[in-house]
Amino acid sequence: VLLAAAVCTKAGKAIVSRQFVEMTRTRIEGLLAAFPKLMNTGKQHTFVETESVRYVYQPMEKLYMVLITTKNSNILEDLETLRLFSRVIPEYCRALEENEISEHCFDLIFAFDEIVALGYRENVNLAQIRTFTEMDSHEEKVFRAVRETQEREAKAEMRRKAKELQQARRDAERQGKKAPGFGGFGSSAVSGGTTAAMITETIIETEKPKVAPAPARPSGPSKALKLGAKGKEVDNFVDKLKSEGENIMASMGKRSTEAAKVLAPPVNMESVHMKIEEKISLTCGRDGGLQNMELHGMIMLHISDEKFARIRLHVENEDKRGVQLQTHPNVDKKLFTSESQIGLKNPEKSFPINSDVGVLKWRLQTTEESFIPLTINCWPSESGNSCDVNIEYELQEESLELNDVVITIPLPSGVGAPVIGEIDGEYRHDSRRNLLEWCLPVIDAKNKSGSLEFSIAGQPNDFFPVQVSFVSKKNYCNVQVTKVTQVDGNSPVRFSTETTFLVDKYEIL
Repeated sequence: VLLAAAVCTKAGKAIVSRQFVEMTRTRIEGLLAAFPKLMNTGKQHTFVETESVRYVYQPMEKLYMVLITTKNSNILEDLETLRLFSRVIPEYCRALEENEISEHCFDLIFAFDEIVALGYRENVNLAQIRTFTEMDSHEEKVFRAVRETQEREAKAEMRRKAKELQQARRDAERQGKKAPGFGGFGSSAVSGGTTAAMITETIIETEKPKVAPAPARPSGPSKALKLGAKGKEVDNFVDKLKSEGENIMASMGKRSTEAAKVLAPPVNMESVHMKIEEKISLTCGRDGGLQNMELHGMIMLHISDEKFARIRLHVENEDKRGVQLQTHPNVDKKLFTSESQIGLKNPEKSFPINSDVGVLKWRLQTTEESFIPLTINCWPSESGNSCDVNIEYELQEESLELNDVVITIPLPSGVGAPVIGEIDGEYRHDSRRNLLEWCLPVIDAKNKSGSLEFSIAGQPNDFFPVQVSFVSKKNYCNVQVTKVTQVDGNSPVRFSTETTFLVDKYEIL
C-alpha cells in the first residue's frame, strides 16, 4: 500500500505531499523530516526502511521525489510508480525548484490522484493523466458557444432598440412635441438625442473586438427597452449604455499586464485628452496571400474642464492607402472636409464633460499583400519521423514599433518538448496547451526581421494556425490630431494624446 507521495527538499521540508490513507499532518511532516537522516550517503540505493515504513525515492536536482509505503509493499511496483511520478512533475513545472513546485502544487496533486487511488496504483500512462486532468468536455464547449450566441443577440437587440429610441426622439421633435430628456451634457450641452447617439456610436464601435466578455445582462425583455417608456426609464437605459461603454473601453487596455505597461496613459493628462485607438483583424494563407485585412480606428475625446468644452480639433491625415473616414453625426462635416477640423455643427454648443466621446472613426479593408504590417513565413519540412520547422518574421511597415510581440505556434500533443536550433529573441513552451510561444520584446526598423528553427515529431499541418499578438504606441493609419484651438478667438489649447494599436485577430492559416 502506498501511504503518501511527496516532493521535499534535501533537508526533509515538505513542498507538496499527497496522502492516500488517513494520516495527520504531524505524522507526515515527522516521516519526511526523518527521511534525510536515514539515508546512507555512501550507498546508491533508491529506498530506505524503518521499523514501520519504507521510503522509495529519486533525486531531482535539489529536491527528492519520495514515496512512503508499507514494508510489505511490492518494491518493483513501487519503483515503477516512482518513475511515473517523476515524469509527471516536469509536465507541470518548467524548473525543478521549490517556488515552481509550490506554484503548481494543486496541478501536481490532481495528477498524483490519477496515478494512485486509496493507496493502490491505477493502470494509467502519462498521456492518459494529461487527458484526465485537462477535463476537456464537448458539452462545455457547446454550452459556451450557445452562451456567446445569446450574448451577441442581446447586443444586437440593444443596438436596435437604441436606434428606435433615437428615431422616436427625432419624430417627436419634428412633430413639435416635448420628448423625454436623456440628460448627459448639462445646461450648455447638445440635445439629449445626440447624447444617446454619441454613446450608442461609441458602444457599437468598441464592442466589435472580443477583448473581454461583455458585462452580464439579461437577454429577455426589460422595461428600459420599451419605446413607450417614461423619461426616467430612458434615462436609466442611456446611463446603462454609457457605463457599459466605459467598462468596455476600460477592458480594451487590459489585454495583459505587459500590454498595460506599454500602453499606460500619459502621466500628465491635460484637460483635453484624446485616445487614438486602432484594432487590426488579419487572416493570411500559409503559402502567402492576404485573405482579408480589416482595420478600425477611432479618436475618443475626453474633456475634464468646462473652459475647454467649445473647441476644434485640427486633424492631419497623411494616409495614402485609401482609408475611409467618418465623422460623428453632430460634427460639422463641411468644416472637416474643407479644413480638416472637427467641431460641432452648432458652434455655441459644447462637447460633453468627463466622458469619452467618439468624434472620428476610420476603416481600412484590403487584400493587398503590401499592406500587411508584419509578415510571418512558417515552413515545416518532414525529415524522417520528425519535422523541421523554420519560421521568420519581417516588418513591412517600418514606421511602426511593435512591443511585446508573441508568435504562437501550435505543437502536436504527446511528443514532448521541441528541440530549439537558432532563435532570435526568447521562447516559452506551454506543455499543457501544446504551444510554442516565440517572444520578441520589440520589432522596429532596427530589428525588422528574425527567425526561429526547431524540430519535433509531427506533420506539417500540426503547426498551423500560427497566431500573432502585439501592442504599439504608433498607429498604422497616419491620422493624428496636430492642434486644438478654442472656437472663440482661435487661441491654442494644451492637449495630451494616447495612441494604441492592438490586435483583434492575426492568423496564418
